[in-house]
Amino acid sequence: MGDQQRARKAVSEAELPDLVRRMLELLGEEPDRGGLQGTPVRVESSLRWLTRGYGQSVDDLVRGAIFEEPHESMILVRDIEIYSMCEHHILPFFGKAHVAYIPDGKIIGLSKIPRIVDVFARRLQVQERLTDQVADALMRVLEPHGVGVVVEAYHLCMMMRGVEKQNSKTVTSALRGSFLDGSTRDEFLRLAHGGNWSG
Repeated sequence: MGDQQRARKAVSEAELPDLVRRMLELLGEEPDRGGLQGTPVRVESSLRWLTRGYGQSVDDLVRGAIFEEPHESMILVRDIEIYSMCEHHILPFFGKAHVAYIPDGKIIGLSKIPRIVDVFARRLQVQERLTDQVADALMRVLEPHGVGVVVEAYHLCMMMRGVEKQNSKTVTSALRGSFLDGSTRDEFLRLAHGGNWSG
């Protein structure tokens, strides 16, 4: 972290609790009452954790974790838990990501795939963009034959407010390279959905 970045972080750490305190006042609360006295600082800390992806880089993350390997069949990591924040209402959305790729001479350490998902999930997001960003990042760093990503998530902005539909789930997909081919696409979707896909 450079000097400018450290200075900006120090300013925001001092400023954000004051903004949260003012927000509480505008909502009709008394920030000095017992239960809320430490809330502005806790909210600042929580938001910093929930949006830590802004300070992370896919390139830094995968450095040293890409290996030469002649394997050319599909590799799938299913049921990666995701927690993110909707950029429209700053309310959480959460669910699972299923990420697959077909290597072209290079594979990535399996633990790096969930970490790449987190780099993008831990930002203010929309699910559609998150899905594309994960697919594009893997295409760039691995140069595989193809990548497939499916994200299934529940959005509190739909469940707690607005239409208040508690059981609606949003599913997004991003297909790149060979995953655009019908048979590869169908195999990926069948595996991603636990064998329950009938394309």
